[in-house]
Order: sequence, then C-alpha cells, then structure tokens
Amino acid sequence: MADRYQQFTKTPVGRFVVPKLGLPNPATLRRYKPGQPALEGPALLGAAPGGRLEKTLKDQLADAGIEVVSSPVEGKHAALVFDATGVTDPSQLREVYKFFHPVIRSVGASGRVVVLGTPPELAEGRERIAQRALEGFVRSVGKELKRGATAQLVYIAEGAEEAAESTLRFLLSAKSAFVDAQVIRVGTHTKTATAPANWEKPLDGKVALVTGASRGIGAAIAEVLARDGAHVVALDIPAQGADLSKVANKVGGSSLQLDITAADAPEKLAEYLTARHDGVDIVVHNAGITRDKTLGNMNEGGWDSVIAVNLASQLAVNDKLIAGKVLKDNGRIIGVSSIAGIAGNVGQTNYATSKAGVIGMVNVGADELASHGGTINAVAPGFIETKMTAAVPLFIREAGRRLASLGQGGLPVDVAETIAWYANPASAAVNGNVVRVCGQALLGA
Repeated sequence: MADRYQQFTKTPVGRFVVPKLGLPNPATLRRYKPGQPALEGPALLGAAPGGRLEKTLKDQLADAGIEVVSSPVEGKHAALVFDATGVTDPSQLREVYKFFHPVIRSVGASGRVVVLGTPPELAEGRERIAQRALEGFVRSVGKELKRGATAQLVYIAEGAEEAAESTLRFLLSAKSAFVDAQVIRVGTHTKTATAPANWEKPLDGKVALVTGASRGIGAAIAEVLARDGAHVVALDIPAQGADLSKVANKVGGSSLQLDITAADAPEKLAEYLTARHDGVDIVVHNAGITRDKTLGNMNEGGWDSVIAVNLASQLAVNDKLIAGKVLKDNGRIIGVSSIAGIAGNVGQTNYATSKAGVIGMVNVGADELASHGGTINAVAPGFIETKMTAAVPLFIREAGRRLASLGQGGLPVDVAETIAWYANPASAAVNGNVVRVCGQALLGA
C-alpha cells in the first residue's frame, strides 16, 4: 500500500531531483492525533458587509480552542475563514477577492480555507447567482493551494448558524486531511443541532452498525467510531469471520456474521439490534464488491451481484430499520459511494451504477430521515490506499494518486473521519450531502 514515489520525494536524492525536474511533490498531510491543537496557528476571520455569521463564527472557533484574528499577522495563517453570506449581488464578489488576495500566500502547510455562504437554492435572483459563483472560486483555490492545504465551501441556511459548529470543527481540523474543494450544505432540512457533552467522545452511549467491517476502510470506520465513544457492531459475511472478530475485539465492539444480501438479512439484523442494543443510532453501509468487466464482457451474475451488495441490500436494510423504528430517533444513515458513481469508470458500469444509486438514496432519503429527526449522507472516496488499490496496475495506480490537487492517495482513516463527522450529534443539520474524500481528484471534479 506504500506510495513509494512519495517516500522517494522525502529522501535526500528526492529533495534534490524532484524540484529540478519539476516533478510532483506531494506534501505530508497533517492527520488527527488525540490531544493535538485544533490548528497550528491563528485563523484569520473576515466577512463581507452584511454577513450574518461573523459573531457566531468567532464564538465557535474560540470554543474549539482556535486563535482567531481579524487582521493579518506576520508569518503563516493556519486558516482563512470568510463569511460571504453578505454577498447578494455578483458585484459584491469583489469582497471575496479583497479578503483573500493579500493573504492567500500566507496559508501554512496543511492549512485551511473555508468560505461560508447561503445555499443558492434558498436565495433568489442576483443573490442566487452570486452565491453559486462561490463554488468556482473555492474549487479553483483548492487547485492553487500548496503543501497540503485545502479549501471548502459551506452553505449555511439562514437560522442554522449555530448548527454549523461540527462542520467547522471538522473542516478546520486534521480530520479533514484528504477532503478538498467540497461544497457542503448545513440546515437545508433541519436548522438545529445539539453539541455533545464531550467533543472528544461525541458518540458516547451510541450504537453504530458498520457493514463490510472486516478490513480496509470498514475496519478504519469501526476504529474511528469506537474512538469517538460508540459501541460498534461490526458486520461482514461469514467467510470473513476471523478478520471480523479481530476488528470487533480491537475496538471493544461486537461482531455479526451475516450475508447482507440474503432475503431474510434485514429481519435478522433488526432482531439482533433490538435484542442486543435496543436499536441502533448509526448505520454505515460500507459493504461493497467489484466485478469489473467492460459492459460487453459482463455476465448477468457480475451485474446482479454488484447491484445487490452495493445498493439493493442497503435499501432493504434502511426500509426495515426505519419502518420497525429500530433506527432510533436522531439516527444516522451513512452510505459509501465512490467518485466512480459521479464520473463513471471504464470496466465498472455495474459498480458506478450502484454507487450513483447510493447518491440517489441520499437524495430521496433526506426528507424522510429529517421527519424522524435523523440524517442520511454519503461519502464518495477517490483513490484510497488499500489492498484493493495496491493491486491496480502501476501506471493506473500512479495516475489515480497524482491526478488530484493533493497529489497523493488518501488513507482509509480519511474516509472514516468524514463518516464520524456525519455521525456526530452536533451534525444534526448536515443532511443530504455527498462529500468526496478524494483530495480534489480531477476525476469526477
């Protein structure tokens, strides 16, 4: 799974050769470790005239232990945060330029740029145009930033200002290391959220189901949710029983061997979760398979099995858990899509179809979950360093790594941290989102 090229760039020879030849030089990303400061330096906060977030932002960032400054400081800024909710006409986009132009080069290594706006679909006329324009700004800035820095756009509905705290904490922290140039909506379905008693253990007392948990991304999800305090029910097929037990034991959770595509699987799962845990708070649909062939060479079995595991089983489980009220009030459903489901991929018509369907599941389910006080969201991983991607032919593997603004592949923990943000009780207003964890891969951009 090692990125040997990235390792080479850190050697004395690599440090000499890479810049001479103009080769990619992927930065070492700052990733979360318990106890580390939220940011390694100050966050410069600005706002367009008429913005509605500045006061709330100051308080939330200060509560997160972040030093907030309103004027540029000497040296590097760990973050630049700009409230653009006051931009109601395209002519006012110059306020964005005025704030960022003098300081954009001051963003430190693994620094953060966050722009906050109003969801365009909730605005009208010229304000809607101006707010939509912010997407082009942020996506371009994401491609211009260096040394592992990232840029994000968060649209916050009016009235949901207080509910944005978990999203800001996530995006400004090292937990979002491989999330870049994403557009996130807060408060479009629910405008309120309750902060956890302990931000270090926000999932204390929660029960989380993770499918496909025996290895790779699924194992990382189980570990991060357990780190945040959840009791994890790790699920996988019986053939993965040994690895599944290791994961469950490691995180202090439970293991459940079950073929999620079996006709009676939703019923068995509902009975288990009810009997053992009185329901479930968080459901992570991570189980997935590939049966790659070009469409002309793909047999029915290859098509049907991928759709069954990656999509149909999720829908069946959701229906059962929601109808039977096994998913508790304020419950969370989180799907794992893929950038293949956004951009398509040669030899993966079945896989891409299933992963695009996961996005459809989020689109359709957001209103229904909101009516129960819950949420449904998805992550769409790009190139993540796993045993599966290690088997990809060398040149395709290298292209997958380098064709991203961050110039490297992500780690399973990057996907897991994004899922943990969705699962946080303070993310109750984050509903209906699909966030790519891809380092701003050009594929699917």
